[in-house]
Amino acid sequence: MKQNRLITLALSFTLLLPGCSVPDGLPRSAAPGGALTVHYLDVGQADSSLILCGGEAMLIDGGNADDSDLIAAYLKKENISNIDYLVCTHAHEDHCGGLSGALSAAKVENVLAPRTEADTEVYEDFKNKAAAQGLDIQHPSAGDTFTLGGSTVEVLGPITEDPDELNNTSIVMKLTYGDTSFLFTGDAELDEEQDILNAGFDVSADVLKVGHHGSESSTSYVWLREVMPEYAVISSGAGNSYGHPSEAVLSRLRDAGAQVFRTDLQGDITAVSDGSGITVTASKNKNIKTNETETDTAEDMYIGNKNSKIFHRPGCGSLPAEKNRVEFSSRDDAISSGYSPCGSCDP
Repeated sequence: MKQNRLITLALSFTLLLPGCSVPDGLPRSAAPGGALTVHYLDVGQADSSLILCGGEAMLIDGGNADDSDLIAAYLKKENISNIDYLVCTHAHEDHCGGLSGALSAAKVENVLAPRTEADTEVYEDFKNKAAAQGLDIQHPSAGDTFTLGGSTVEVLGPITEDPDELNNTSIVMKLTYGDTSFLFTGDAELDEEQDILNAGFDVSADVLKVGHHGSESSTSYVWLREVMPEYAVISSGAGNSYGHPSEAVLSRLRDAGAQVFRTDLQGDITAVSDGSGITVTASKNKNIKTNETETDTAEDMYIGNKNSKIFHRPGCGSLPAEKNRVEFSSRDDAISSGYSPCGSCDP
């Protein structure tokens, strides 16, 4: 899938989590028979993904505590009684809360979480349920790899952990199956995205689970330029009070040419890969417009800052106040008027 994409970085990782191994001599283009399926669960204003490959399962996040029964029911529907990897991307309730339901409904082999914890009842419940199965919580490091069925999972972040910024302690992982790849980002924000890029990791992926429910504080233009996703999945709640997904992020995804799927509009999202191609489907509203631009000409317009003489894309997070804006109909028009391009949105 990525052969014709713009990003062709290549890295090799040999660090392993305890009990894990890298497949011997398996070429990326030769995925084992069968398919890899990724379920992006509709858990409202929260996050949860179930990955099934080669008879093995990984659950990334479990929504809020109130979603525990939903998670358990979904596992039962998919006939999952054993989870090889259960991942808590970070200690916020909307990611770790429902993992207790998974730990009650299935036997778990490995539990992964950042070192940074939260002094909350739901996080303590998560830890206690893991301990009840005799599980020690593992803290993966950037560069660790492990296998899931016929796929390979690379841990890309966090690079550093700040206890005061739980979102930026998120475990970020890239899953590769044959020639296809999926990126899972938790709630990683701009700082963690930049840390991962600075470390030189290959973040290119066919499917991006958009960070932090589509918040403007994640999914920068610089990040998207490296990921270059064909598909983007946003997990957010219908009519949520945060305004997720933000128009700024939707605009960035339009600029990147990604086809957007949204749990708030389309329910559960399922992506299936045979190792060479990916099919993404929604459980409802399959033909709804998930990322419609407000005007057909929005992408051809640029906005300048009268004070700094910098010009931006319309969806840039660094746009000036309305009173300081000037509009240009083209990039050449902005440059000929003495304005320089923004370093963040790279117009």
